[in-house]
Amino acid sequence: MDVVHARCAGIDISKTDAKVAVRVHREGKARADVRVETFGSSTPQVLKLRDWLVEAQVTCVVMEATGDYWRTFFYLLEDAGFELLLANPHAVRGLPGRKTDVADCQWLAELGALGLVAGSLVPPPPIRDLRALTRLRSQIARDRGVVAQRLEKVLEDAGIKLSSVATDITGVSGRAMLQALSDGIVVEDIVEMARGALRNKKAELADALTGRFTKHHGFMVKLLLEQIDRYDDDIDELTSRIDELVEPQRRAHDLLVTIPGCPARSPM
Repeated sequence: MDVVHARCAGIDISKTDAKVAVRVHREGKARADVRVETFGSSTPQVLKLRDWLVEAQVTCVVMEATGDYWRTFFYLLEDAGFELLLANPHAVRGLPGRKTDVADCQWLAELGALGLVAGSLVPPPPIRDLRALTRLRSQIARDRGVVAQRLEKVLEDAGIKLSSVATDITGVSGRAMLQALSDGIVVEDIVEMARGALRNKKAELADALTGRFTKHHGFMVKLLLEQIDRYDDDIDELTSRIDELVEPQRRAHDLLVTIPGCPARSPM
């Protein structure tokens, strides 16, 4: 097969270090020259690796890693002028011709030299930052949902059936009533706190709020409501930051949300 990259490097990455092979193809020689070195996974070590690859005049770097260990290497090498490819381990291992006595890094270097590796998509830094924030917001929203479920279990233990009447027990009305219940306010007064459509369900609310609600339940409800508040504050802060990062991509964003089923904001 034709050699696409005369100077190609393969990097097999683990948690603590990386095995690196630099493969140099020379015209007229049946076999390429291969040199293998080991570098640590810390930032100074990866920068040392970067200098070594630049000195070797490598034009293509193929890396493979389990999990997220590739990130440090990719981010520090991506602006060094190489063609940088993050290989899918399953795709690379499925290619025919591999010998069991060939180190992974040498195999990656050979595949890269022959142009047989299709790199995985790694977004540019601004999109990576945006993706990290949206994923964190989704995770926090899920955690908030877990706390809300715990809150409902506490109410069930107390015989309080607020969730059967109010759609969202952590909404404005539901929260105010739970806080009042924890403060020892009588049910008749709590019912008057209902807002919106709940005002038409006062009799149902009175029944739902009548139970064996003790100080123990009140302590737990207050604690869980405070946790929900913290999650809400974090979600608001993340949303504000996401909106800032989306602004340079506003035109693309506005076009994408016109697609049916593609919401303007990921569900909370």
